[in-house]
Amino acid sequence: MTHVAHPYIQRIGVIRDWKSRWFAADPKRYREYIRTDGTVRAFLAKKLRGMHIANVEIERNEKVFRIIISTSRPGLIIGRSGEGATKLKKEIDMILRTLKLTEKPEVKIDIEEVRSPETSASIVGQMVVEGLEKRMPFRRVMKQTAEKVMANRDVKGIRIISSGRLGGAEMARKEEIKRGRIPLQTLRADIDFAREKAILPYGSIGVKVWIYRGDIFTDRKANADEQATAQERRTRNRA
Repeated sequence: MTHVAHPYIQRIGVIRDWKSRWFAADPKRYREYIRTDGTVRAFLAKKLRGMHIANVEIERNEKVFRIIISTSRPGLIIGRSGEGATKLKKEIDMILRTLKLTEKPEVKIDIEEVRSPETSASIVGQMVVEGLEKRMPFRRVMKQTAEKVMANRDVKGIRIISSGRLGGAEMARKEEIKRGRIPLQTLRADIDFAREKAILPYGSIGVKVWIYRGDIFTDRKANADEQATAQERRTRNRA
């Protein structure tokens, strides 16, 4: 009972869905799929650093490898006349070639805009990281970020923890700021969680962010039906 559960993983099947979804996948190629997904996610995390990426989802069927990138700055990724998205697609295609897959799928990239970045723990964590890397005082960065997030009516609570050589101190320590409620043990609580890392000359500083966005009261079956309907609508729009 002393182990800490990941807030996202704990709610999968209740109010969350998997971030990698494989349709008609071959069980014999499970290791290959895992390796491909991990490699692509690591590449995107490095390539799109600083572009306020909220989430990266992967959908795969027999012939198509679809990547859905949610960001509050879609213009930075898409580029002028779509040049950025085309270049990103070619780079991912080259990575898939180097992995020597049994069958190379067709790569497709969808970029979705996050209308309210203050409700995404990943984006908020990146905002804190940007402030720390600009050498701003860590307490001011955490306090200003928490107040900015709580100003959003959809957010019920936020918790930010920074740990490392804060302020360039010789000894590492941990600082925390909390506003509102964070009910971690309530499974219907819509809690977003993210870990980010600020890279500084004297060492790395880790940042953890929890954001509570209220409760979700729909039952599992209704939630699954709603997700299936949204998936069908998205597929119809692409067609």
